[in-house]
Amino acid sequence: MSMKLRDIVVEQAIRPSLTATDRDGVVAELVDALVEAGVTGSASRDDLVKSVLAREEKGSTGFGKGVAVPHVKHSGLEGMAGAIGLSQAGIDFAALDKQPVYVVFVLLSPDAKPEDHLHAMEVIFRNLSLPNFRRFLRQATTVEEVMTLLDEADDNQLGG
Repeated sequence: MSMKLRDIVVEQAIRPSLTATDRDGVVAELVDALVEAGVTGSASRDDLVKSVLAREEKGSTGFGKGVAVPHVKHSGLEGMAGAIGLSQAGIDFAALDKQPVYVVFVLLSPDAKPEDHLHAMEVIFRNLSLPNFRRFLRQATTVEEVMTLLDEADDNQLGG
C-alpha cells in the first residue's frame, strides 16, 4: 500500500497562518504543534528543534518555488509525523532559488525506520512538485481547506 499525505500529516499540527516570521521560529512553531498534537513528549521538544535546525545548517530544505521541507530522523520518536505551516508574508529560508518560502512542511521520523522517512519524503516532494498543489496550499486559510487539499492530492485529483 502506498503512503499518502494523510498518513503523514497530523491534522492538529496544521498551522494555516504561522505567527513566526523567520526560519528558526517557524521550525519551533511547527515542532510545538506536533508536541501539542501528542506526537512526542514535551521532553524531546528542544532536542527536536535543535536537530531540525542543525539539518538546515547542512543545507537549506527550502528547495525553491516557495516551499521548504525541514526534516529529521530522531531516536525519541515512535512514529512518523508531519506538520504544515503556511505564511502569507513569506519567510527567508535561505532557499535554493533565493525566494521566500510560503509553505513549510516539517517531517519528523523515528531513527529506526529510515525507509519510511525516505518514502514519506518522496510522497511530499512528488506532491509539492505539482504547481496546483503548491498554489492551492498557498491559498488555503483554514485547517479544513488544507485537509481537503491533502485528500485531493492523495486521490490524484490535482493533476499538474
